[in-house]
Formats: sequence, structure tokens, C-alpha cells
Amino acid sequence: MAKNVLTFEHVYFQYENMPILEDVNIEVREGEFVGIFGPNGGGKTTLLKLAMGFLTPQRGKISLLGSIGYVPQAMRFDKAFPISVLEVVMMGALNKLSWWGQYPRGVKDKAYASLERVGMKEKAKAPFGTLSGGEAQRVLIARAIVDGPQMLLLDEPTASVDIQAEQLIYNLLLELNQTMTILMVTHDLQTIIDKVGKLLCVHRRVTSLKAREVCEHFALGLYHTPLTSKEHFPFK
Repeated sequence: MAKNVLTFEHVYFQYENMPILEDVNIEVREGEFVGIFGPNGGGKTTLLKLAMGFLTPQRGKISLLGSIGYVPQAMRFDKAFPISVLEVVMMGALNKLSWWGQYPRGVKDKAYASLERVGMKEKAKAPFGTLSGGEAQRVLIARAIVDGPQMLLLDEPTASVDIQAEQLIYNLLLELNQTMTILMVTHDLQTIIDKVGKLLCVHRRVTSLKAREVCEHFALGLYHTPLTSKEHFPFK
């Protein structure tokens, strides 16, 4: 049986006096592809930040096994800033940068390998600001995996790309899932439902669901207690 790589036990979190997450219990197993969905403001991004240790819960316990790569929802970036695609990817190994500003031997090779894995090696020397939305997102995924994480967290990676780029990204994530656990926040439930093994509905509390337990109302963005009666979904 696969081991747990991320566990939330009775986790509560609030900003000042505003509750965001209540009594969250999650188990993510090694090798899973988990989709995270829910209404705006429901706590999806907060859940990722708690998993990464960027936030600390007021109550409860979070256990993490292994390293994490993270792809944020959006990257504010001056398109005129002179940084290459390769340099952006190498930023994923900043923890290895020496105090005098040099990467150790081998980081550049890992960056090239990471770019090749996402199909962007030929753009290594191109200015990052010249990339399309889909290309930029693949480069950010390359940055997240350059240091070989065991788990990849993504916050709406297809939010600002066209349909063709979206499909390329999903195909890439399915390939990456062969070697790492993936958690992905998305609003596009209808597209991911046949790609993920587990779904987490985040609406202050978190409900863990299998695809057959997700009714059409969820896909339409209507959030409520899951309907589990057979007449409410067409799965067999």
C-alpha cells in the first residue's frame, strides 16, 4: 500500500477573525493525482500554502513527507526584464545558490533536463517575456521540478491559457504523475474529472471524493453536500 505523503489532521485556519478552513482532514498517498476545487474564497489556495508551510494553522497538525515543487496561480513579471527561460528555471534551485551568487556544478544541466521534460528546451535562451501564456506556464512547471521534488502543487495552471496549451499542460502533468504526487487547484472540474484519482472539494471544510461521487451540480459550480444517491450521477 502506498504511504501517506501529506496529512492534515483536524486543521483550522483563519485570517484575523475570519475563519477560512475548519476541521480539515486529508490523506494524500504517494503517486496520487489530486484535483482541488471549490468556490472562490473557499480556501483552496490557503490549503496549498498550509501544505507548503507558508502558513501555520491555529489548530491541528500537518505532516509532509518529501520535498515540494510549487507552480503559483500567476506570476507578475515585467516582460521587458532581461531574464532568459533557462535562468527562470534555475531559480527553482535558489536554495543551492552560494553566498557569492553562483550555482554549484550540475544545476544548469538539471535545468536543461527539466526544460526538455516539459518540451521547452529549444526556448532555453529565449527571453522569458517573449513566451506565450502556455509556454510560460510550462517553464514555470520546469522551474518547480528542477530540484526533483516528490510532490508538485499547482494553483490553477491552465487559468490563462488557450485550449491547445491547456491540453499540453494536462498531458504533461499526467506524464509527471508517473514519478511524483500531484495536487492541482482548478475551476475546470469537467475537464479534470477523468484525469485525477481523487477530488477535494474545499468550501471551508474539505470533502474527499472519487470521480463517481461528483454530481453534475459540482461541475456546474454549485457547491453543496455531495449527492451519493445513484440517481444523481450517471456513473456505474
